[in-house]
Amino acid sequence: MSDAFIVCSNLSFSWPDDTPVFSELSFTVPGGRTGLVAPNGAGKSTLLRLIAGELRPSGGSVTVDGVLGYLPQTLPLVGDLSVAQVLGVAERIAALHAIEAGDASEEHFATIGDDWDIEERTRSELDRLGLGELSLDRRLHTLSGGQVVSLGLAAQLLRRPDVLLLDEPTNNLDLEARHKLYDVLTEWSGCLLLVSHDRELLDRMDRIAELDQGEIRWYGGNFTAYTEAVQAAREVAESNLRNAEQEVKREKREMQQARERADRRASNASKNLKNAGLARIVAGGLKRSAQESAGKAQETHSSRLGQAKARLDEAGRAVRDEDRIVVDLPDTTVPGGRTVFSGHGMRARFDDRELFGGDGADLVIRGPERIALTGANGVGKSTLLRLVNGDLEPSGGELKRGEGRIAYLSQRLDLLDLDRTVAENFAAYAPSLPDAKRMNLLARFLFRGARVNLPVGVLSGGERLRATLACVLCAEPAPQLLLLDEPTNNLDLVSVGQLESALSAYQGAFVVVSHDERFLAEIGVQRWLRLADGQLREISAPERV
Repeated sequence: MSDAFIVCSNLSFSWPDDTPVFSELSFTVPGGRTGLVAPNGAGKSTLLRLIAGELRPSGGSVTVDGVLGYLPQTLPLVGDLSVAQVLGVAERIAALHAIEAGDASEEHFATIGDDWDIEERTRSELDRLGLGELSLDRRLHTLSGGQVVSLGLAAQLLRRPDVLLLDEPTNNLDLEARHKLYDVLTEWSGCLLLVSHDRELLDRMDRIAELDQGEIRWYGGNFTAYTEAVQAAREVAESNLRNAEQEVKREKREMQQARERADRRASNASKNLKNAGLARIVAGGLKRSAQESAGKAQETHSSRLGQAKARLDEAGRAVRDEDRIVVDLPDTTVPGGRTVFSGHGMRARFDDRELFGGDGADLVIRGPERIALTGANGVGKSTLLRLVNGDLEPSGGELKRGEGRIAYLSQRLDLLDLDRTVAENFAAYAPSLPDAKRMNLLARFLFRGARVNLPVGVLSGGERLRATLACVLCAEPAPQLLLLDEPTNNLDLVSVGQLESALSAYQGAFVVVSHDERFLAEIGVQRWLRLADGQLREISAPERV
């Protein structure tokens, strides 16, 4: 199993409208765990689909050595399927039960084959992924999104694959399910190719493959080692770029000085020849010799300048773009003792179900607190944020909001008008700002030039997040309480870094729902709340949910 690998040779692929994705891409994935990283839209999921055989390349070949398992981002499953059907074990388990009941039909033995321990293996795989409580006849539509993802992975593992492809497997998983997945993949001994933006998961990889502009670069070690290597390379590239810029300036200066010296010599020589009274033919020869000498010097300097410019271009290409949001947000400052929200005995009903039991939920937010709200999927975290924001009326309890603005960023990023441009949306949130200042602020959120005039509806997920952050954080009045519901879902690593930069500049209070432990650590969470069994309580550390 350790010899299993993937080989892609001169792989080319274009979409039906002839938009190219890959051109003659060649690489080999060895045994062990490989994390594949790249910005959204670079072609990571497309590459996995090509390897899995879901897409056909327009050129080149893909070879997979061994049994292949593939878990896509979106599972094509029907809601009335049973757990056993999703796992692909329904027929074998039914045949096993029939034989145990005394039916010795030959077809049952043929269905089972050598897989007599299928039921035990199934239960064991479900237990490993935190799904031990599921009955095999339970229907898919009764499961949460995270349970469906874990079930899809269990189905692939039951196939005993040699090569496993996983596309964003921690999306929709709560913290406990994530750690179950981490444990399973840490024990994996085959060939794993993983696409993920989960830095905790990527830190469990043996190597990182970076897909950049249709090429793959390899880095030994986990994601932390990869980021350190990239940062070191960036610093070297930036130093080389500065040196190359200085070299071009020096060559230009020396070429100009050489030209000026040649002009002075030519002028002086012409005067001297005239005063010397030399014959015209002799004077002409001397003049031509001086011109040829000056021309050769000019040619030498031009060649050196061209070489310096070529080194400058090469150095510039080696420098990676690192677009970070750098912005000051003094208007979001909240004094330490100010209460921005208080709720006592809060109750809410959802789908005819009371979410907060006992005496209801109590929550007080004061000053610039940074709060993480944790809990398993489906316990009511998003509902609690909607109560705080006022989008949902409580069925009981008392709520009091401070005078400052509360901003709520839902998972759908649906605050902005999709038909209006970035600039028009920003103007609606900050109408009194001068145009020049609005453009300057948008540039700090990485919207420059023609990008500010794009309709929000055509932006990528990361761009829409940046546009929403710009409008919300620079709004009039600025928000003193910010509510964020799974803000890193479906963001690439660059966009997550930009979100972390913006939240670092924010000086008000925020409550964030997230299962991304690395993200919560980066944004400086100071207070942890856990919602479980209808009870909201303080916890001293990020406990597993």
